[in-house]
Amino acid sequence: MLWESILIALEGLKANKLRSLLTMLGIIIGVSAVITMVSLGLGMQQKVQSSIASLGSSLLVITPGAAQAPGSVRMASGSNITLTNQDAKAIAREIGGIRYIAPSVADSYQVVFGNQNWKTKVQGTTGEFLAVRSYKIAAGKFFASGDESTRARVAVLGQTVAANLFGSASPVGKTIRIAQAPFRVIGVLASKGQSSMGQDQDDIVLVPLTTAQERLLGITYLHNISVQVESDKVLDKAQAAITTLLRTRHRLPAGAEDDFTVRNLAALMSTMQETTGNITAFLGGIAAISLVVGGIGIMNIMLVSVTERTREIGIRKALGATFANILMQFLIEAVVISVSGGLTGILLGVAGAKVVSGFAGWNAVISWGAIMAAFGVSVSIGLFFGLYPARKAALLDPIEALRYE
Repeated sequence: MLWESILIALEGLKANKLRSLLTMLGIIIGVSAVITMVSLGLGMQQKVQSSIASLGSSLLVITPGAAQAPGSVRMASGSNITLTNQDAKAIAREIGGIRYIAPSVADSYQVVFGNQNWKTKVQGTTGEFLAVRSYKIAAGKFFASGDESTRARVAVLGQTVAANLFGSASPVGKTIRIAQAPFRVIGVLASKGQSSMGQDQDDIVLVPLTTAQERLLGITYLHNISVQVESDKVLDKAQAAITTLLRTRHRLPAGAEDDFTVRNLAALMSTMQETTGNITAFLGGIAAISLVVGGIGIMNIMLVSVTERTREIGIRKALGATFANILMQFLIEAVVISVSGGLTGILLGVAGAKVVSGFAGWNAVISWGAIMAAFGVSVSIGLFFGLYPARKAALLDPIEALRYE
């Protein structure tokens, strides 16, 4: 009887092709919208995670606090000049569990080679920068401690800077000018792409820290200190120890506000994951509303079908069809509509996610969990919204049904 009911349901759908297609449309749109939105949301979540991870694992970033201008006006965060090279050395010497530490300064400069020029960020740092920030060398080498002690005019270029100044030619060994001062290119960084905020991580020039401080910026303080600890297990402990050490070194009295900030990127990643997860759930929820609309469409068309086929139902009951037989027939018709719409919606949803990803340049992660959930909900909606019309059909009095015109 089950197979016979399925065949009868398919015959009924074939007899009213346009009506069946329009009924499926709500389910198709709902399933495809859920899959597309969830895929794009998961892609955004993955991009944020990989971007934060690319900054370095188990990382703490120390920045100065806000400077206090005359008249008690607070300046922007990071505008203070409280961090020094001695602070970085003290952290490396006195705090346990630290693997690498990279103090740095940075500013924007016009970088020139021949008749080509490019405005970019020039960052002064130490040899541990590569390990801390997970960069790799694609060509040449990175500067050594000897270059830092002698304030050598050497530079390592990011891929974006190298491409704009040198095209396809190798920049290693060439001389560029930064703030009219000549710098010899000794290496090129491997590409890292964009960060989660859309910043080009390859648009950078690295020079020794002492060179940047004394030959370019003319300062003795630091803009930030990046600290990589041995594992995530000691991250919070290291953060607390660094805070205590810097407060002591800066002679801050009890109750006074810190003149620096220690940021934990693991906590930042957790927050971003929660935020993007909520956005993904919200997008999926909005798209799922169309599934409910599709279910109402199924109920509507099944009620019409019951009315149209009242005499048929009466004849079947007169010939011995039971309550369960009639109920099963109409339930199967509703489920066939929802299953057909769900399968079509899956194909359109996956294709839609890939098309949007390709045209908009967004990441899209096709989730089998989202596909199965959307399909399961579509089938459940078919059952739920098909139950009332099916029960109504099964409860028809055969005598009254046969009299129906």
